[in-house]
Amino acid sequence: MSPVKLIVLGVLFYLLYRLLFGGKKSKTQEQQPPKSVADKSSTSQDILVEDPVCHTYVPQKQAIPAVKNGKKYYFCSNKCCQEFLADKVHDTEAGHKHEGENE
Repeated sequence: MSPVKLIVLGVLFYLLYRLLFGGKKSKTQEQQPPKSVADKSSTSQDILVEDPVCHTYVPQKQAIPAVKNGKKYYFCSNKCCQEFLADKVHDTEAGHKHEGENE
């Protein structure tokens, strides 16, 4: 046999092998996503909470919690948290109502 025929036969056997046995490996990888993908999906389902100072929405797991007058608030930064805790306007402001509070 000539070297060209051997190369062609080698390529054909390789392609046949990949068609028969190569597909099984990729199917098992599709069934189990990598951990990094699973971790990203769990953080994307986090609950968003509103900062009462600047009114931005922050994932609850990343927000800074603080308790004032028995109610838990969440903040986007330490600056907003400090401002809210030091500010007495939020407590006495007429008509101001936080989400979830009763009148």
